[in-house]
Order: sequence, then C-alpha cells, then structure tokens
Amino acid sequence: MTQARPSPALRAAPDPEPPRCPENRISLSARIENGRKIIDLDGYIPSFLFRVNSGLSRVASRWYLDNFGVGLVEWRTIAALAMEPQIPARRVCELSGQDKAAASRSLHLLARLGHAENAPGVGDPRRKSWRLTATGQALHDRIIEDALERERRLIAGIDPEDLETFLQVMRTMRDNIETLDR
Repeated sequence: MTQARPSPALRAAPDPEPPRCPENRISLSARIENGRKIIDLDGYIPSFLFRVNSGLSRVASRWYLDNFGVGLVEWRTIAALAMEPQIPARRVCELSGQDKAAASRSLHLLARLGHAENAPGVGDPRRKSWRLTATGQALHDRIIEDALERERRLIAGIDPEDLETFLQVMRTMRDNIETLDR
C-alpha cells in the first residue's frame, strides 16, 4: 500500500535564508551624537575602505618610488602589462582599477623611462597596444618579490580562513559596486 504524500500546504516550509547585511550588522555605519546621526568612521564601510586604501597607497607609492623609481600607479600598470602583454590602455584600466587619465599618464611615463612601448593596433592604428620592454619586465620581476613580501607582512597574524572570508566579502562588495550607479 502506498502512503499518501502530504499536500503542499502541509509540507514543512524550507528554513528561511539567514538575514543578510545590512539589516543585522554588528558594527554600525552611523551613531547618534548630540541628537544627530553622524557617520561612524570605523563602521561606515566606504570611509573605512578609503582610509585603509589611502594609507596603503601613500606608504606603497613612496616605497616603490624610493626603491624602484616608479610610484604605485606605475607599478599597477607594470603588473597589468605583465599579466596580459600587448593590451590597449582600456584593458590596463580594467586590470589595474585605474581611470583612463591615470593609466594614460602612467603608460606614457613608463614609455619615457624605457619600461613600456606601444605599437599600432591591428585593424586600427589609432588604438595602440602596450607591452613591457625587456627593462620593464626586469623591473616587474624585481618589484613583484618586494610586493609579495609587503603583502605577507600586511596579512601576518591573520587566520587563513579569516583571510579567505575577507577576500570573499571584498569580492562581493566589488561586484556590488555596479548597483551604486542606479
């Protein structure tokens, strides 16, 4: 004898998905002070990320300039060209997170220093394709070792699982940036 299946109304509903940010945050973005809502700089994520990034960028740019003769923007450009040789400036922007003006200045400075060169694009000579020169590649190979060591020092003492969670959260926020234009 077959047993009757319970009607859909009697089946247990699936467990609801756990609440997600921002409704159940632990650290808050704002606080009340003197009866007014103000930003909490340690909890308001855009400000917090900006302050962390500004500090990292300031220290790194000075370090790379003093030790390698190029700043952080140029290092990001060099890294992009090492990842994908023969790419247009637009792709350098995508890989490095730079705006067009910064990427253009960086590419032209690297060309003047002999670290990068361009060639007319295939099919459209106005669209230049950029690559590292031999000296640019050698500079990349020197800087990358230092950059990886600096990252190692930055994340020293962080549990590997916490670091992976952090990276996952940062990737989600990066993906969510597009929703801010709406």
